[in-house]
Amino acid sequence: MRILIVKLSSLGDVVQTMPVVHDMRQALPHAQIDWVVEEAFAPLVQQVQGVQRVLPIAQRRWRKSWLAAPTRHERATFAKLLQAQSYDAVIDFQGLIKSALVARSARLAPGGFRATYANASEACAYEWPVRLLLDRLVPMPRRIHAVARYRLLAAQVLGYPVDGPSSYPLAPLASGAVAVERYGVLLAHGTTRADNEWPERDWIAVGEQLIAQGHTVELPQAGALELARVQRIAQALGPQARVWPALSLVQVTQRMAASGGVIGVDSGLSHLAVALDLPHVQIFSQARAWRAGPVGNAHQVAVGGKAAPSVSAVWAAWQAVGAAYPCRQAPSHPQQVRA
Repeated sequence: MRILIVKLSSLGDVVQTMPVVHDMRQALPHAQIDWVVEEAFAPLVQQVQGVQRVLPIAQRRWRKSWLAAPTRHERATFAKLLQAQSYDAVIDFQGLIKSALVARSARLAPGGFRATYANASEACAYEWPVRLLLDRLVPMPRRIHAVARYRLLAAQVLGYPVDGPSSYPLAPLASGAVAVERYGVLLAHGTTRADNEWPERDWIAVGEQLIAQGHTVELPQAGALELARVQRIAQALGPQARVWPALSLVQVTQRMAASGGVIGVDSGLSHLAVALDLPHVQIFSQARAWRAGPVGNAHQVAVGGKAAPSVSAVWAAWQAVGAAYPCRQAPSHPQQVRA
């Protein structure tokens, strides 16, 4: 059986879709699974065990010059790549018009079909015209966690039960690498949504407490605004705070995998922390932890809700996840990493 996953973006949503690959491989061990994803996230999806072919798409970039000759050429090349394989099942996990159109463009094997959600779920993105674009529609509960929604869609479409906790099949990220230093506690401060941000003074306060406990504070950054922020935080914290250089997504993931844990806002890096099974406190500044926060592990918790949590609430949560983590000094993924 050949299956095509269509989940284009964003980083957190892509990460939260990964458990469906594990489910599919358990239920259908001989299935070939391909994945269409935005080009920025393709290198990470290539690390997902069980995905045979990753098809990068560049809709975000193409929108800026849709009719330009280079863009038209890239779009034609992608269409040819998409049509190179026929599929028994094409599943749109995004539920948006842009993703449904990609799913609709995929070539079907005899008897094949294209599927997506039949309805919206609370706090989940959904555009009703997808019901007119694809031919198999799966009803969803009105209130459901994002990961459970993805897993349920795949299970209903492919005819197997949803069984057990979510498993993220990220491949070892450092095959053949030379062992390097482990990293401290990562502060995942960055977010594309202003209403997800946590005050800079609070990051400094938590960083001071981590350093007082003997941790190094790791500060990733992407872009000028984040760089300026982490430089201010690092200046306030002193030499035990390390500002990371600009890194690729896979490089960031490799460093995270060797870190002592993550404290972060509701963002792609926080969802990566869950996927890597790290001790993790996820900070919510709005009431959506029930839909996107970590579940099922005592060493991964959400704090906050309708309003951003206090420093004391975040610190208490960090103490609790540290006590619950089964191997506090040596995170489990992976044993060797590239810097």
